Amino acid sequence: MTDYLALSHQVAALCRKTAQFILHEAKTFDPSKIENKGLHDMVSYVDQEAERRLVAGLREILPAAGFITEEGTAGPAAERQEFTWIIDPLDGTTNFIHGLPVFSVSVALLHGPDLVAGVVHEANRDESFRAAKGHGACCNEQPIRVTGAPKLANSLIATGFPYSKFAQLDAYLKVLGSFMQRTHGLRRLGSAAADLAYVAAGRFDGYFEFNINSYDVAAGLLLVTEAGGRVTQFLEDGDPLFGREVVASNGLLHEEMQEVIREFWG
Repeated sequence: MTDYLALSHQVAALCRKTAQFILHEAKTFDPSKIENKGLHDMVSYVDQEAERRLVAGLREILPAAGFITEEGTAGPAAERQEFTWIIDPLDGTTNFIHGLPVFSVSVALLHGPDLVAGVVHEANRDESFRAAKGHGACCNEQPIRVTGAPKLANSLIATGFPYSKFAQLDAYLKVLGSFMQRTHGLRRLGSAAADLAYVAAGRFDGYFEFNINSYDVAAGLLLVTEAGGRVTQFLEDGDPLFGREVVASNGLLHEEMQEVIREFWG
């Protein structure tokens, strides 16, 4: 039987080492060395090399596992295996390229359909957020817990902005406007992995985003649930991992957040 807690420690060490590589490259990074994968969707050699290092290290930790990766360095995504790593080597690439110090390494493990281990390493603060199924969540080995804010009126909410596929932009802007009026404020860090880790750590009370990928949120979803929070799609439980939209909260705010979204979201 796989020891997910011990495995999460190994993954955390690998993520920290990868984050150190990213920070080293940030000192001399040349923004002209970027490639465009799509509209406003950029990648650098740093993303690609960080992913190669993660894939190599994770293959040593669990050789039989498959991979879902952002940059495809492990080859084409295989059919779902018993174990599957979900990797974002540099969540917050746009921040990294522009020298904004908010970006993360995110690694999660699926066992069948279940998230069982997850690590988000926020590089610039050297904060390692770690969770294993049934063992809670921690930051730099200190236990973390979601907030007890009972209402949106007591909350600080995080979100992300779409950078492509703007068909739902009008509805999204209306949702933003409603949250602005009902909360202490909205924040957009530019790293979904960090947003979710901060919900788990009680720095944000909730988070929502659409057009999001599994590798952006996988580790963070486990962090939030293991820290006592709740994660769903926008209007129902659904599948926040592969469903392309996420609402995460301390649990107390969840239905109120969904009500705000439901008012404008078809």
